[in-house]
Amino acid sequence: MSESQTWHAVDEYFSSHLSPDDEPLKAALRDSEAAGLPAIGVTAPQGKLLQLLAQVAGARAILEIGTLGGYSTIWLGRALPADGMLISLEYSAKHAEVAARNIARAGLEKIVEVRVGAALETLPQLADENPPPFDLVFIDADKANNAHYVEWALRLTRAGSLIVVDNVVRGGRIADPDDDEPDVRGTRAALELIASHPRLTGTAIQTVGPKGYDGFAVARVVG
Repeated sequence: MSESQTWHAVDEYFSSHLSPDDEPLKAALRDSEAAGLPAIGVTAPQGKLLQLLAQVAGARAILEIGTLGGYSTIWLGRALPADGMLISLEYSAKHAEVAARNIARAGLEKIVEVRVGAALETLPQLADENPPPFDLVFIDADKANNAHYVEWALRLTRAGSLIVVDNVVRGGRIADPDDDEPDVRGTRAALELIASHPRLTGTAIQTVGPKGYDGFAVARVVG
């Protein structure tokens, strides 16, 4: 068995025992694939981790930057109480349409809102609405703007909130000093911001699985 096959097998074992997809989650993946959405969303164990983080944080309000087909949105939405709120920002109208159907099928349409547009345009609009502080922010959008998204997350959260940034390893390219591609530069800037900002403390974890070699960063807002 190759290394990649082992990663897949272990992930399937974890998924079947600890985070099995039910029908709404399976349908979300099927519909996303049928609509031609890229297969870049979180895996089931990662979705369950997001859900657990939200539950541990006692989240009542969640912000997601990057909806895709709504798979991660469903995991996060299920962590909320009946009067909770999840706002998910999605650049693509096509992706948002698929996500809205998937979210409704999961019975979360009353607490989840998908907003369409470039996040750096919709985030200021959201801030102008003066929403209650978000307890968890999940960032999984265009990587070149990761640092900007972390900055906005800081503005929209409170002490004790969590900020999760996905896909920070970039297949190991994050540690290559000669790699100056926008996704790597943006991710480095986000990690450096987490490391240096007085209101943030965080770490990053490497992962392997069906999506290959990657990882995520988790930061807590302090002070």
